[in-house]
Amino acid sequence: MSVSSEVIKTLREKTGSGIMDCKRALEEAGGDPEKAAQILRRRGLARAQEKQSRDTAEGAICCYIHAGDKLGVLLELACETDFVARNQLFKDLANEVAMQVAALAPQYLSKEDVPAELKKEYLDAYREEARAQGKPEGILDKIAEGKMEKFYQQVCLLEQPSIRDDKIPFREIIAETAGKLGENVRVKRFARFKVGEESQIADVP
Repeated sequence: MSVSSEVIKTLREKTGSGIMDCKRALEEAGGDPEKAAQILRRRGLARAQEKQSRDTAEGAICCYIHAGDKLGVLLELACETDFVARNQLFKDLANEVAMQVAALAPQYLSKEDVPAELKKEYLDAYREEARAQGKPEGILDKIAEGKMEKFYQQVCLLEQPSIRDDKIPFREIIAETAGKLGENVRVKRFARFKVGEESQIADVP
């Protein structure tokens, strides 16, 4: 099917994808821009998944200070090459990560970083809570694990809903950008500072 250059341009501005990628996605989606955007997102996530094992020795340090100078974030966003580290899309992502940390105050990067003893403590508490509510013994573990997922969405950066779109976990925002850049991109560490509070620092090996 024929897709107008104006629709392609609009999709490109919305997604940051290349012109030919936008054109192919629109053709696949029958000209529907929303479906085309979803197609581009899925492809970006797939490309990012393929690159996750690659080394990230380059990157940048990003500093974000919220209006009023009472809240700030410092983070390291890593990539594979200095060329990508200087790319505006990479810099925009670093700023978005910092704003996410500032807004939702994650304590850990991912669920894998939550200490095992803390996971056990919460799982046990959730089981006992469900048991006290009279839930059958056979489903206590399932209930506890479901509540743990909600816990992770509160305290883990990659599991949190994006402040850009709360229907998307933040790990997909990073993966989507990594797909566009063609390199492995990951958050290495971050620290959130708020006047009057202890800092929250997450450091990943």
